[in-house]
Amino acid sequence: MRVLLSTYGSRGDVQPMAGLAVRLRELGAEVRVCAPADEEFAKLLAGVGVELVPFGPSARALTKAGPVPSTLPQRAAAVIASQLDAVTPAAEGCDVLVATGMISAAAGALSVADKLGIPSVSVTFQQLTLPSAHRPPLAYPGHPLPPEVTDNRALWDLDARNVNALFGEALNTNRASIGLPPVDDVRDYVIGDRPWLATDPALDPWQETPDLDVVQTGAWFLPDERPLPEGLVAFLDAGEPPVYVGFGSMPLHGSEDAAQVAIEAVRAQGRRVLVGRGWADLSLIDDQSDCFAVGDVSHQALFGRVAAVVHHGGAGTTTTATRAGTPQVVVPQMADQPYWAGRVAELGIGAAHAGTTPTFESLSASLATALAPGTRARAAAVARTIRTDGTTVAAQLLLDSIARATPPVSA
Repeated sequence: MRVLLSTYGSRGDVQPMAGLAVRLRELGAEVRVCAPADEEFAKLLAGVGVELVPFGPSARALTKAGPVPSTLPQRAAAVIASQLDAVTPAAEGCDVLVATGMISAAAGALSVADKLGIPSVSVTFQQLTLPSAHRPPLAYPGHPLPPEVTDNRALWDLDARNVNALFGEALNTNRASIGLPPVDDVRDYVIGDRPWLATDPALDPWQETPDLDVVQTGAWFLPDERPLPEGLVAFLDAGEPPVYVGFGSMPLHGSEDAAQVAIEAVRAQGRRVLVGRGWADLSLIDDQSDCFAVGDVSHQALFGRVAAVVHHGGAGTTTTATRAGTPQVVVPQMADQPYWAGRVAELGIGAAHAGTTPTFESLSASLATALAPGTRARAAAVARTIRTDGTTVAAQLLLDSIARATPPVSA
């Protein structure tokens, strides 16, 4: 059985697909992953023995450049075109294609499946792209939702129009180039009849919606058994658990002093500080022994050894910290991150920082909440409810669907 997994986005989009790829391979499938041509993604996949088929521009370079919203349709068209060039030959002979990532990239991958006539599955790592009467949609850059409209159904209708305006021409021009008919509703095309939601039911409960048959598999973890670097272990062993501060793939364009603010706020709580450099290139502000900086390390090994995790609220980081039972301070920057911040606060496992730019005062207040004994107790209790079988559930669903679609071999 051959499976192609396709995504375009940050590490939070690539790492879960790597986790699914590993589990599929353990069950006997042949797997490839199509993803941005970033060195860190190639290294991530090579480390688990999964082939990367690169396409599109560097996700890191694109994110750090901070392109203006008006160029989104042009960037989407370029990504879709590069997908047709790279994903099409990679998907030939495959039994199923799994698509996720930003909506235009998912649409491009699904178009490849259409062209080749192979089954496909659409996956999201957060439910905010799935229409629901229970909440409003995400707003796209340059297309804010009108504050006077409060009916969620009306807002989702507007969302469909915005998606078509942003990505319809880019998608349909590329589809025409490979002989495919146009798509009338880009969002509904990507979601499909039975979308998968790869999130944890306790952290991200899906409320049933009559118009959607959503399959919630649980979150997809890539087991990360890398040992922590010796210098980091020595720092952790040298005192009380520090507070980890890292913002993953967020460049923090509006927070140039984020490292200084965070270090000073953590120190004011009487805690040591562990700084994750990330795509914001955070660094230490002095040479005092109560601070240490790290690059790419195993969060699964690290988060259980820190007092709290201050982060951006990506789905993967939020889930990993929740699974570790470690209190969190979420400083959301964009997209689904305010949602995850809200979930952390609602569950009582940490604090949702108000706004994207922390100050000493605002971060200190959030840290006081996260470091309270009651928050740690609650975080430990919630951790026991987090499932770890998401990739197993998803892989088995895929392989079962392939088996059902394959005619029996006659004797």
